[in-house]
Amino acid sequence: MKKILIICVAFFGLAFSASAQTESKAEFKFNEEKHDFGKIPQGIPVNTVFEFTNIGTEPLILTDVRPTCGCTIADFTKTPVVPGGKGIIKITYNAAVAAPFNKTIVVTSNAKTPTKNLNIIGEVITKTTTSSK
Repeated sequence: MKKILIICVAFFGLAFSASAQTESKAEFKFNEEKHDFGKIPQGIPVNTVFEFTNIGTEPLILTDVRPTCGCTIADFTKTPVVPGGKGIIKITYNAAVAAPFNKTIVVTSNAKTPTKNLNIIGEVITKTTTSSK
């Protein structure tokens, strides 16, 4: 009976320490995960910056920031972000086509949540529409 109790205690101790190790990772906390540009004039690119803080215990490394369409460009912090440190993802949307838009930017990293989606939304309006207001 003692052996079974010792084996159970050892097993649960190892399981607990293994789960505690997976918790010590980098992690994002964004200032916002969705940005609304509202109505923007056609032909004039617009920018926004998604700022994030590493709230984890290890350095956060962004391995890829990929917009889902060619009308959006991303630039991002390429150096590791230390725990408590801040980084940015700058998004530029090319407002070439007059229409509503909803674009996703896929962020891949070494974080506890390794893939994060950011969104930009808005409506591109023609210049004649803007002057009629």
